[in-house]
Formats: sequence, C-alpha cells, structure tokens
Amino acid sequence: MRVDLFDFDLPADRIALRPARPRDSARLLVASGGRIDDRTILDLPDLLEPGDVLVFNDTKVIPAQLEGQRGEAKIGVTLHKRAGPRSWWTFVRNAKRVRPGDRLEFDAGVAATAVERADDGSILIAFEGDEPAELLLERAGRMPLPPYIASKRPTDEQDRADYQTVFAAEEGAVAAPTASLHFTQRLLDAIDRRGVAREVLTLHVGAGTFLPVKVETTAEHRMHSEWGRITQATADRLNRARAACGRIIAVGTTSLRLLESAADDSGRIAAFEGDTAIFITPGYRFRAVDGLMTNFHLPRSTLFMLVSALMGVDAMKAIYAHAIEADYRFYSYGDGSLLFPG
Repeated sequence: MRVDLFDFDLPADRIALRPARPRDSARLLVASGGRIDDRTILDLPDLLEPGDVLVFNDTKVIPAQLEGQRGEAKIGVTLHKRAGPRSWWTFVRNAKRVRPGDRLEFDAGVAATAVERADDGSILIAFEGDEPAELLLERAGRMPLPPYIASKRPTDEQDRADYQTVFAAEEGAVAAPTASLHFTQRLLDAIDRRGVAREVLTLHVGAGTFLPVKVETTAEHRMHSEWGRITQATADRLNRARAACGRIIAVGTTSLRLLESAADDSGRIAAFEGDTAIFITPGYRFRAVDGLMTNFHLPRSTLFMLVSALMGVDAMKAIYAHAIEADYRFYSYGDGSLLFPG
C-alpha cells in the first residue's frame, strides 16, 4: 500500500507537551460498530465487561539519550536496542562523524567505543569500564522524550515520573508504552472491582517507533526489532479467558504487537521470548486481540497503519477527524482511544 494513504493534517496545537493531571482525567474516544463516543479515562471500567482482560506492557523506560562528543565534534546518541550487558545499538546525531573504533565521551565521565555501523545507519556502541550500563545511564542520560515534544521544550525532572507507567518494572525501553500512562491506582482498583482481569507482558520499546516512514510503499519499509516476553502462565490465563468468551484488549500497540507475534493461526497465544519485528498494515488478520486502547498517532506512521488495519483506513481517518475537531490532545502525552473493530 502507498504510505501517503495514511497521511492526515494535524494542527500543531493538538500535540500535548505535558500529560493530563491527574493522569486518569484525560479524555477517551470510544469507537465501536461505527459509533464514536466522547468519554474520559475514568469511564473505562464501565466500558468493559466482567471477564474481559486488559493486557499491559510492564517495560520501564531508561534514560537513553546521551549528549557528548567525538573529538571536537558534538554528537547526540539515542539507544534503541540492547545488544549485550554493556553494548547497545544506537541512533546517532552527526553519525557521519563517527567511525568504528572512535571513542565517544559523554557527561559525568561516561565513555563508549563505536564498534560497528549497520546498513540502516545505526551504530553499535560499547560502554567503557566495568560499571553496569544502567548506572552509567543514570549518571549521564536523560529521558528519551519523542522528537515532537523534545523539539518544543527541554526534558526536565518531571518527565522522569511523567514518562513512566505506574507498573513499570522491567528496565530496557527507550520509549514509553504511552497508552498505559493514563492508569492510576484508583483506576486499576475500579477495573478490579468491575471483574476485569489484568495481565502483563514485557516489550522493550525501541526508538525506532518514532522513525518516519521514508519509503513510498509499506512493502519497502523495514521495522526495527524489539525484545519481548510472554510467560507460559500468562499465555495460559489469556487462552482460558478467551475460551470463556472474555475479550482480550491490548493496552497499547506494543502489547498488541507482542500478542499477535505470539499467537498461532487459531488465535492461541504461546509463551514467547525473543525479538519481534512484526509490521501490521491493512489486510492483516488479527488473531490474539479483540480490542485496543491506544493514544493518537502520527500521520504516515507505522502505528497509524496498525490502527487502520484494526478499524479500516476510512474509519480511522473519520475517528481522527472527529478527535481533531473535538480538541483531543495527540501523541505520547495526549488523550486515549478505545477501539473495537466492527
């Protein structure tokens, strides 16, 4: 399919630069059966049925952006996928100035060596010394806000809390599973009282989620792989819930992508541990999920392609036109949507 089919105009003032406070006061657009309703995140329990299952991603965002230099040249480094205990694949600003073997110096005495350059231009770096990489990043790194926020204001200490979910546990993401940012303990308690089950998986979201699609057709686009895990116990509970006619509702496109990666043609979910580079576009047959809670995505992005595959391209363009007209806030710190295919 042509990538320009997934384009739309978004006024710049719709991009949220800070989250709603409290988190669960954000708005929620509900699309089901051709109908669009305007609700709030706190309404979510009433929109679900006992026996439904919400599936969250418990990945934890690390301070994955580094500023430094190679010799006299200033560089910016964003980690996107771990390759070993002390090595990461990275996207580098001013990457043409970096060659394998170069020493990269960052703040707080942190340094790394450029090891290898991939065909897509990303660079493998290995941190010097024997301290855990996590400690080095805590010293020298900052939270990796998406470019559409970072270009409009500096990252600050508040982002260390705002850009993390309440159940973040497994360190390794360089982007937040943003649909989950809306959840608070009082909302989770209300979901439990409703009889809706909660399950978690882990998908370490990579910075590739923000990369623009630069090709003309979806067939030409290459997804960056991300590491994920679904335990056997979690897979068993999800399969039992579905057998009992409960709906599996992914909270976020990251949860959805891993569930679909782990499901067979019959829809049965298996335990999973490893990389996935699944790319979901219209024509894909969904096997594992019955609905999706997600934020509003960029035009021409792989994530807008994914929701278009779930709901239909024309339906999603109508949903987004309504959201723009009704002043919904877009992107990572914006409002949410709850999508059920017809």
